[in-house]
Amino acid sequence: MSLSAGTTQPVIGEPEVVEDVRLVESSGAWRRLKAAATALQPMQVKNGAIPDSAQHEAARGHVDTIVGAIRALAPLFPHDAAYLDALSRDFARWVDGGFGEPDFLDSLVEFQPQRHRVDGTRHLVVFPMYTQNGSSERHVEALLAEAIWPDFIADLEAGDYGNALFVSLRLLDFTPGYDTNSAVLFPETVAMREIPRFTWGAIFQDREAARYRRVVAAAADVTKLALPEGAAALLEDQALAERTFVMWDLIHDRTHMRGDLPFDPFMIKQRMPFFLYTLEELRCDLTAFREAVRIQRTLDARAAAGEELTATEEDTRRHATLVQYAVLFDRIFRFPITGSRVRNYDGLGGQLLFAWLHQQHVLEWRDVELSVDWARVADAVVELSDRINDLYWESIDRPKPVHWLKAYELISGVLAPNPASAWAAGLPREVLAGPPKGYTDLVMDDEFPLSMFYEALDKKMRPVIESTAGIRGTAA
Repeated sequence: MSLSAGTTQPVIGEPEVVEDVRLVESSGAWRRLKAAATALQPMQVKNGAIPDSAQHEAARGHVDTIVGAIRALAPLFPHDAAYLDALSRDFARWVDGGFGEPDFLDSLVEFQPQRHRVDGTRHLVVFPMYTQNGSSERHVEALLAEAIWPDFIADLEAGDYGNALFVSLRLLDFTPGYDTNSAVLFPETVAMREIPRFTWGAIFQDREAARYRRVVAAAADVTKLALPEGAAALLEDQALAERTFVMWDLIHDRTHMRGDLPFDPFMIKQRMPFFLYTLEELRCDLTAFREAVRIQRTLDARAAAGEELTATEEDTRRHATLVQYAVLFDRIFRFPITGSRVRNYDGLGGQLLFAWLHQQHVLEWRDVELSVDWARVADAVVELSDRINDLYWESIDRPKPVHWLKAYELISGVLAPNPASAWAAGLPREVLAGPPKGYTDLVMDDEFPLSMFYEALDKKMRPVIESTAGIRGTAA
């Protein structure tokens, strides 16, 4: 059955017949599944268990509804057949075990969306899980999603930007765990008895694109920024923005595994100053930016020399330009004023990029208007990328605390630290001579507060930022 072609197959055992995978989100089976999963959530404690035996009878009824709906809908997802079969067994084991801490390892191992990266391919996903930037408690969540995989992305991934684990998705419908800021689906969030080798990670580019369009449109209006044609097109076209974010995220995601990295990669979970995560995430975004510049300039040069580009190459060239706008404006407009000021490493990265460009006179705030010297943006952003890459390259010759100090030196050379900062004043000798924990303990939650520009922007933009929680692509 070709899902993208809309081939139909009946579902047996349902009062209504769902004949097209594109109609799943409006089907009775999906509505029952979603309602039953939502009803289970208040019964579950933080680890996903249901310890109150008085609730077990009702919980069994909800699980029966979920499993029945999964079986009814399964024929529409033949590529996920093994996963959906395993889901029924994992739910049965959870019920038979008295609703203890759930273990969905078997079904997680069978779920392999990276094997089906075909534009429009849909997935029914059900797991007890927490949602990043959403709930920290493991609830049974259910969602419908479909792949975003245009031809130019397939060509990029098959060429210089191979990333077999990367999955790009569009959210279609979801339970309350995704009625939040969460725009990712990661296997490590699932309740399971042991950690397998993870083979995929998914990002919902439709949500990223929708947030971007709403926030950047409002921020450009507030700051009176005149947008170039390509940047304006992103705000008008949800599908165009989604494809742009797929390209950005494809390159960003693979960058975590490549380059001159510290021997101990930042992605290993450990306690360290939050601004180290700032630099890692910003490094990956700026790598996506600089690669987009390289791709655009290469294809521009070929076209200028009279070479006829293929349709896919033209698509790639256009999106390479748009990735630069997306990275720039998402980073400087949305990131700094989203979330709390408690160790907000992504927010700090946006602050750093804005201040860097302002100090290079690429961005100017004059007469209560923001302006950009577009001819200089690309080279200025690449220069900041070079600074971070140099810090990484030098890191393997330094002790960890010295690397941390040098990272702080880079950031504090651009951004003003908190006036009360012990790091800015110089750490005491006993801390410098002690274990790394002492360094981390003295980092303030808001080590680099918002500038006056961002304080003012935050006041005007707060309702817009808050309105993007749970946003869908169709509502941007």
